[in-house]
Amino acid sequence: MITTEEEARAYVAELTDADGMARVEAFAALVLEENQRQNLIAKATEPHLWQRHIADSAQLLDNVSRETLGPNAKGPWLDLGSGPGFPGVVIAALNPHMPVVLVESRARRVEFLEHVVTTLGLAKCRVEGQRLERITPFPARAISARAFAPLAKLLALSAPFSTRDTVYVLPKGRSAAQELETVKPSIRAMFHVKHSLTDPEAGIIVKA
Repeated sequence: MITTEEEARAYVAELTDADGMARVEAFAALVLEENQRQNLIAKATEPHLWQRHIADSAQLLDNVSRETLGPNAKGPWLDLGSGPGFPGVVIAALNPHMPVVLVESRARRVEFLEHVVTTLGLAKCRVEGQRLERITPFPARAISARAFAPLAKLLALSAPFSTRDTVYVLPKGRSAAQELETVKPSIRAMFHVKHSLTDPEAGIIVKA
């Protein structure tokens, strides 16, 4: 369990090299700077940025196979409702050679995400500044969403982007198990809940 900022930084550092850690550090600085202009994250979580937001995002990689992250996987990683970039930008910063698509419809968030992608030099990452329903479907290798929609709605909206091989990693906080109970049994059977490393009461809904 990750309980401090130091542990969170150490955890993320184990997932990447010096260049990757530098990208994540730069992203953290951009989030804190922009948070003075628009409400990207709750002010109370600023001192816990690495634990509550960065490591919380990075842990999704523990639930994804190397094949999914590798160069032969079909399609990009699709992050729905990227907001300030959690988890999508963290995923892209740690895997700069993997295509990542950030979906965000709020104009100010879109502007921030585009600035982040340019500043960090994430050439394989692109921002789709519109609602998911308006994007031409493509096969996604993985789908993530941190605070996008209730599970049943999320699965319905993302269905055009999902294939038999698509991995879902959905941080759902303390409602994970409860949300999984709301979907049809046939769908529920394809998913399971993993415990979060950053919150003992939170869960991640996974389809691998």
